[in-house]
Amino acid sequence: MKRKILIVDDEVNSLKVLAAALSNEEFSVETARSAEEALSMFQGRHYDLVISDYKMPGMDGEQLLEKVKTQAPEIPFILLTAYGTIELAVNAMRKGAYTYLTKPVNLDHLESVVGDVLLAEERLAGEDIPGRHQFLNIIGKSKAMQEVFSLIRRVSKTDANILILGESGTGKELVARAIHYTSLRADRPFIPIDCTTIPSELMESELFGYEKGAFTGAADRKVGLIEMAQGGTVFLDEIGDLDYALEKKLLRFLQEKEIHRLGGTSKVKVDVRVLSATNRDIEKEVEKGEFRADLYYRLNVITIRMPPLRERKEDIPLIAAYYLDTFRRKNKKEIRGFSREVLDILMQYDWPGNVRELENVIERAVILCPYDEINAECLPAKLRESPAEEGCGCDELNLPEMERRIIRKALDKTAWNQSRAARLLGISRKQLRTKMKNHGLLPGG
Repeated sequence: MKRKILIVDDEVNSLKVLAAALSNEEFSVETARSAEEALSMFQGRHYDLVISDYKMPGMDGEQLLEKVKTQAPEIPFILLTAYGTIELAVNAMRKGAYTYLTKPVNLDHLESVVGDVLLAEERLAGEDIPGRHQFLNIIGKSKAMQEVFSLIRRVSKTDANILILGESGTGKELVARAIHYTSLRADRPFIPIDCTTIPSELMESELFGYEKGAFTGAADRKVGLIEMAQGGTVFLDEIGDLDYALEKKLLRFLQEKEIHRLGGTSKVKVDVRVLSATNRDIEKEVEKGEFRADLYYRLNVITIRMPPLRERKEDIPLIAAYYLDTFRRKNKKEIRGFSREVLDILMQYDWPGNVRELENVIERAVILCPYDEINAECLPAKLRESPAEEGCGCDELNLPEMERRIIRKALDKTAWNQSRAARLLGISRKQLRTKMKNHGLLPGG
């Protein structure tokens, strides 16, 4: 059954564009040109998601949010605004908004966010969908991932600080979001802070805020990101990159649950849970004195390690199928699956970029694939020519396997031009196509 979305905006063109972007086989869309009209549509009707502009004549989007949450607190709500600041976004999330997007809205991003929102709502109970091996947006049937799911379930209902370890691209932020959205703080803000993207000279004011006149240019009070997460969760991503001078101030906050805004004289009590993550060997940095040991122990009450994809290759077909389904819908492509050879290649590759790299490969393949099945020519050359494929462990005296690999090499050298590949092999194009079909190399075959 289609999920029902209500879009609220006083601009007719904006309504049309948003409705067209989200109307598909999964979602049905209804629109309203004012908050008042939207509330009247709630009488006797159910919606799975509300998307509303913030600034509208009469009742604004934040007021509509409050009304909707009074009538149906379980319905996720996304705010759109061209006038937003981080403070506005967090204030709306405090009142129950799932997230907020700035206008003009990137339609691809909107579609992705809507999918994530509805998927998260389906998974809030923290249970796997039979046969899908998913926990919120994390996918894996391997023993390592089942242990991660088990840890998330056990820690989510506590307030313990969690340190999430893992290489780039393994899904550390997904784990943090899963902990938050299955916790008792799920209806409060989740504030991610990337310690690598905020300049070190601005990090203190971003984390803790400042008072008016604290420094030149501080014309008004600014509430910091930690304070904005009041009642919710702060996720410090790549904590290993935090400026050493700030570590002591962060430690003081963790110990006292209080902050000082820059230029302020009073303490501000803050009730937040702190989750953090790093792709560094943080224990070695502690040993070398490059990361404070006392801060490390405060952050690391419980550790969750996200395994790299090369250590859980049995999850690759599941993850690939998930992204195939995601991107074929997004790109409106009729692709039913992967060829046997593609699955072999995906399983043999070591994925240094982890799940993020696999996602990128599948998106690229879906976009480029002209057939109803993704075959090897749709994959990047580095996968088709990877050493893992050459050392696949096949018996070197296995004639059919050797023939398949020789044909593959000829096709790769000729950019999969069958006539040129046939000439290179010294056979006719018809013979080549017969062999390609026998070996599962024929596009769409």
